[in-house]
Amino acid sequence: MQKEQNPFEIDFDSYILQSEPSKQERGKLWQTAIGLQQVDGLTPSKYLYETAKRNIDGDITIEEAKKLILSYYESKVCREEINEDEKEADQVSVRICEILSEKTFSFTPNLLLSIHSRLFSDVFYKVKAGSFRDYNISKKEWVLDGDSVLYANADMIRQTLDYDFNQEKSFDYSKVSKIDAVKHLTRFVANIWQIHPFGEGNTRTTAVFTIKYLNSLGFKVNNEPFEKNSWYFRNALVRANYTNITKGIYMNAEYLEKFFRNLLLGESNELKNRYIHIRYAEESAKNITVNITQNVTVKLTKNQKKILELVKENPVILQEEIAAKLGIARETVSRNMTKLQTLNILEHVGADKNGRWKVKN
Repeated sequence: MQKEQNPFEIDFDSYILQSEPSKQERGKLWQTAIGLQQVDGLTPSKYLYETAKRNIDGDITIEEAKKLILSYYESKVCREEINEDEKEADQVSVRICEILSEKTFSFTPNLLLSIHSRLFSDVFYKVKAGSFRDYNISKKEWVLDGDSVLYANADMIRQTLDYDFNQEKSFDYSKVSKIDAVKHLTRFVANIWQIHPFGEGNTRTTAVFTIKYLNSLGFKVNNEPFEKNSWYFRNALVRANYTNITKGIYMNAEYLEKFFRNLLLGESNELKNRYIHIRYAEESAKNITVNITQNVTVKLTKNQKKILELVKENPVILQEEIAAKLGIARETVSRNMTKLQTLNILEHVGADKNGRWKVKN
């Protein structure tokens, strides 16, 4: 049966803006929690938005919202196939919202473990939530033309975290300007992420920890960058930790710093993923359009795979048609197609009204 289009997926922003201050605060937490799912290309379900609205309105507590999401998927097991991507996005979104709403904080690596455990318990099947990874990893990155950041050795994660946390504890923020404080925080967060304590869910865990840490320092965090630019946040973390001397590329935290300046200083730096790509400056210098084609393995969601299949079958298909065929909201289709364009997998050729879609090899 086709699902109804989710009205809150379209009007969520305006709904929150029209609410009273206490509701706006809860709404902003939900926006951050939902936005962070885009780090892994995930989009929550209509039911999550409906549940979030009830919590924003004060009709239910966040604990009741968690129970409703849990019951929703338990009841679906016997009736229909579960969309695992939506399930993960729903469960993790409500848990992020719960953690961010709590006025507690402990500056220790154990808090990272606790956050990861609370976010991903019963979500991942191959990774144990709340445990540091015990294997070494590499990840092909679009922003690096398929290369990988060098992550910490699995057997050194605890020691490396302890070192970085101790260094941060000893830093005296009273002796630096606010701008320099943001520079320092940018590097600290980049270092924590590069250690990559967790095999899965590392970026979302780092983001939640970061927001709580910034709040503990007294910053009034503008959550909009996390809500709107979570994919940029991850790519900026990658560039802040990548060096390839043979290619003349060195760790560059300027992109991540722009993100944090928007987050903490209220600036409006343009956050575009293409600017971060290692070949952007080179291609721009030649005054030609960036055309990045590489053989890189990327993780696509079920919806993204289905969208590509439909586009291959009908290159002039409309987003409304895709939404109807997949039983999802048009806005969900739009966001996923934008993500596929960012990854250089999907391209729109021609005018907006009479153009066509092209799936790239």
